[in-house]
Amino acid sequence: MSGWGLAGWFGGGAKQKDAPKKAILQLRGQLEMLNKRETHLQNQAAEQDALARKYVSTNKNAAKAALRRKKAFEHSIEQTSAQILTLEREIHSIESANINKETLDAMQNAGKAMKQIHAGLTADKVENVMEDLREQHDIGQEISDALTTGVGNNMVDEDELDAELADLQQEQLDEKMLDTGRVPVGDKVDRLPTAATHDVRAGKKKVEEDDEEEELRRLQAEMAM
Repeated sequence: MSGWGLAGWFGGGAKQKDAPKKAILQLRGQLEMLNKRETHLQNQAAEQDALARKYVSTNKNAAKAALRRKKAFEHSIEQTSAQILTLEREIHSIESANINKETLDAMQNAGKAMKQIHAGLTADKVENVMEDLREQHDIGQEISDALTTGVGNNMVDEDELDAELADLQQEQLDEKMLDTGRVPVGDKVDRLPTAATHDVRAGKKKVEEDDEEEELRRLQAEMAM
């Protein structure tokens, strides 16, 4: 008896879970049948309307009989439409209730998962871990500073580098002047970098102007389209 009871329990749970789906399928089947019936009744009413129009002048009795049948069909159409509306409302209600239940189940499962995740976590434990990390970062920084101590003290003097660079530029200029047979005069060496910088800036400005002209031509073409 106990085994049968467990089987019945689990079987009942499965049936309970499938109940909304079965109900929706059944309602949709009935809804499809009613839609077909509504279409058939509308066709019948249209036929009777056509007969009434046909005999309205030649056979009033036949025209009246056709109108009576048309009214009967229209009454059936109204009833069928009401039944369709009721079924559609029931389907929507069941679907909404089922979605709400599944959403609630998912939220409950999420809550259980969060409890399992946070089971071994506390604010104090998190703070201790963060404190340990900060200490280790500080130790690492101290080690890096200790390893690099003395390396920064051998930095090259910038003034000395500038002087050496100026000497190299002067040597290069002297060689070019000797090749051409001309002797440098005054502070032309100092003005050469300025002239080169001016040329670079002029070239950059020329490129920017060309880009602006190209962009302007593209906009004019788009406006003409």
